Amino acid sequence: MATTIRQTPLTCSGHTRPVVQLCFSDVTENGYYLISACKASYPSDIWCGLTLGIAFTDGKPMLRQGETGDWIGTFEGHKGAVWGVSLNREATRAATGAADYTAKASLFLLFLLSQGIMHKEGDLPILFSFFQLWDAVSGEELQTFTHKHIVKSVDFSKDGCKLLTGSNEKIIKIFDLTKIDAEPAELSGHDDSIRQALFLPDQRMVISAGDDCTVRLWDLSSGREVRQLEFPNPPSSMEVSQDGQILTLTYGNHAAFWDLTKFEKVREIRIPTRVHSASLHPARTVFVCGGEDFKMYKYNFSDGSEVESFKGHFGPIHCVRFSPDGELYASGSEDGTLRLWQTTVGKTYGLWKCVDGITNDVNSKTDSVAG
Repeated sequence: MATTIRQTPLTCSGHTRPVVQLCFSDVTENGYYLISACKASYPSDIWCGLTLGIAFTDGKPMLRQGETGDWIGTFEGHKGAVWGVSLNREATRAATGAADYTAKASLFLLFLLSQGIMHKEGDLPILFSFFQLWDAVSGEELQTFTHKHIVKSVDFSKDGCKLLTGSNEKIIKIFDLTKIDAEPAELSGHDDSIRQALFLPDQRMVISAGDDCTVRLWDLSSGREVRQLEFPNPPSSMEVSQDGQILTLTYGNHAAFWDLTKFEKVREIRIPTRVHSASLHPARTVFVCGGEDFKMYKYNFSDGSEVESFKGHFGPIHCVRFSPDGELYASGSEDGTLRLWQTTVGKTYGLWKCVDGITNDVNSKTDSVAG
C-alpha cells in the first residue's frame, strides 16, 4: 500500500522572541549559511539601534549552517529588537538593523544611543539608530554607521562593496564599504517609513517598499526614482530573484510577481490569510508563503494552483526564504522558532534521511543554545 510521506520540519531553537527576518548566503565551498533577526523584550526605557553582523537570541541575530540549521554563533551588541539582516554572497560579512523605543506614561521620547551611551542635547534625550559592520568569520565588529531613526532593512550589493539601509527616516542610505569615512548617498521620496530596500543584481538599481503603500525603483547613477507601483495595503515583504528578473512581493491577502525587465505584473495570487512573506523557488517552479493563520502554503508558480498547506508554527509566520540551491525553505514565526522545510519531501538532504520511503530527521529539534 502506498505511503504518503509527511513533511517534517527541522525546528531551530535559540531565539526567545519573534523571528522577523531571514537571509541566506550563496553556496560557498563550505555550504551555505542562514542569518535570522529577532525582536526583543522591551524594558521601561527603549533604545534604538542597527548593527551589521551575525547574531542571535533574544533581540540578537543568529548565524546557522543553512543545510542543517546548526547554530554557529550569536553577535552581541544590540539593545533592542533587530528588524533586518543580510549576508554578503560569500558569508564573510553580515549586517543587521535594529531599533528599540520606550513609552513612559503618555509621553514618547526618542533617545540617542551609541555604543550603550546615552547623550543629551539640552534637557531632551536624543536617540541614534545605528548599525555595525561585522566580520562574519571572526565575529569582529568592523564599523558602526549612525542613523536618526529606526533601521528596518539592510542589504549588501552583489559585489559586497556597498550596503544600503532603509529606515523610518523615509530615506534610503547607501554606504561605500571601501570608503568607510565617506558620506552615504541618499535616495528620498517615500512619504512614510521604509519597510524594505534591496539592490538589484546589476548594482545599478535599488527597489524599495514603504508604509506609504508604494514600491519604488531607483536609478543609482542619477539618484532619481524611475518607476512607482501603488498598492491598497503597505507591501509586507519583497524578494528579488537571483537573476534579477522577478520581484516577489506580498501585501494584504496577495502574493504578486513582477517582471523587473519590463516592470509589468506577471501574476497575482490571493492567499487564504493575510500574508506576511513569500519566496520564489530559484527554478521558478513553486513559491511558498506564510502569514496570520500559522500555516505554510506552497503554490505552483506557473498557474497559481495550491500544491499543499500545513501547520508547524504556533504563531503567525513573519518571514520565509528558499535556500540558494532550492532544496529547502526556512520560516520564522511569532512563536520564536525558525523552521526548515523540505522542498521535495522524502529526499535525503541535510539532516533528513529517507529509508524505504520513510523520512527520518536525525535531529528534528536542532539544539541551538546561544551562549
